[in-house]
Amino acid sequence: MKKGFTAKFKAAAIFCAALLSAGTAYAAETEEWDKTFPKSGKVEHSKVTFRNRYGITLKADLYKPKGAQGRLAAIAVCGPFGAVKEQAAGLYAQTMAERGFLTIAFDPSFTGESGGEPRYMASPDINTEDFMAAVDYLSVRDDVEPDKIGIIGICGWGGMALNAAALDTRVKAALASTMYDMARVNANGYFDAEDSADARYAKKQAMNAQRIEDYRSGTYKLAGGLPDKLPEDAPQFVKDYYAYYKTERGYHPRSLNSNGGWNVTGCESFLNQPILRYVNEIRSAVLVMHGEKAHSCYFSRDAYAAMIKDNPYADNKELLIIPGASHTDLYDRTDVIPFDKMTEFFTKYLGK
Repeated sequence: MKKGFTAKFKAAAIFCAALLSAGTAYAAETEEWDKTFPKSGKVEHSKVTFRNRYGITLKADLYKPKGAQGRLAAIAVCGPFGAVKEQAAGLYAQTMAERGFLTIAFDPSFTGESGGEPRYMASPDINTEDFMAAVDYLSVRDDVEPDKIGIIGICGWGGMALNAAALDTRVKAALASTMYDMARVNANGYFDAEDSADARYAKKQAMNAQRIEDYRSGTYKLAGGLPDKLPEDAPQFVKDYYAYYKTERGYHPRSLNSNGGWNVTGCESFLNQPILRYVNEIRSAVLVMHGEKAHSCYFSRDAYAAMIKDNPYADNKELLIIPGASHTDLYDRTDVIPFDKMTEFFTKYLGK
C-alpha cells in the first residue's frame, strides 16, 4: 500500500475513532420526540428498559404497529457503532414496525441513555450480550411470539449481530447492514494495512500507556470524534460520516460520533478478541447487505464468504450488494435502504 494512502487512512482512523459520542455523564431518559427522523403516524411509540446479563440497564424505543392484536414477530435493532437509538437504528425500527413487526431500537451498554460505567467503552463480549438481552426482553412480552424474533445490526453492530446469531439459537433471522467487523478494523487497520504483530504491539503500547494516565487522573481521555471543520483532503468516507453525524441530517447530542468520541482505550479488547469466529455455524437465516461504493464493503463480502464456507445451512444466507450506494447511504437514505427486501426476508423467516 502506498505511503500517502496509508497516511490518509491513519488520519481517517482517528476520525473514525469517531465512530463515537460525547457528553459527560450518561443522559437522563427523555420522553420527548428527539429523533433524527419524523415520527410515524402508523405506529405506537414507547420507552422501555431491560437488563443484560452483566446487570447493565439498557434503554430502548419500542415501535408497534397501530391497532396490532395478538402476538407479533419482533426485531431488535442497534447501531451504527458510536451512534444512538435516535439515529439510524430508530429509523430502521420504526420503518419495520410500519411493515407489521414489533421492534425495539436500543442504546448499547455505556452509551446513550443506557447504563454502564465508565462511559464510552465498547466490548465484543458485553455488546454481543446487549443483543442477546434484547432477545431476552422480547421473548417474555405478551405481545411477542417468542419463536419469531430477529435482529438488525448496522455498521459495527452488523458484526455484533452476526456474532450474536452465532451464539443465540433463539435468533431466527439476522440482518447485517453496511457492517464493520470491529475486531478486524481495530486489530488490522482499514483494508488490513496494519495487519502485523509490530503494528498491533504499538497500538497495545499506546493504549496501555493511556491506561496509566487514566488511572492516575481518575478520568478517561476521549479519543475525539469527527472534527467540527472537515479537512479538504479527508477521505470520501470520512466526508460521508461528517455529512451524516455533524449536520442536521443526523446530528444528535447524545451520539458519540456526532460529538467527542469513544474513550482512547474504549476499543482495546477488540485487539485480541476477534468476533465472527464461528459464523459458519449459524443455522438461522442471515441477510448481509452493503453498498457497492462503501469503503467498508469488504467486511460484508468476507463475512458472508466465511459464513457459508463448510456450512451445511448455507441455503438461507444471502449477500445483497446495493449498486452505487455508500456506507452512510444505508443509515438513512430511505430511497436506497432496501426496506421491501428486508420485509420480504423477515416475513419469510419470522412471519408476522
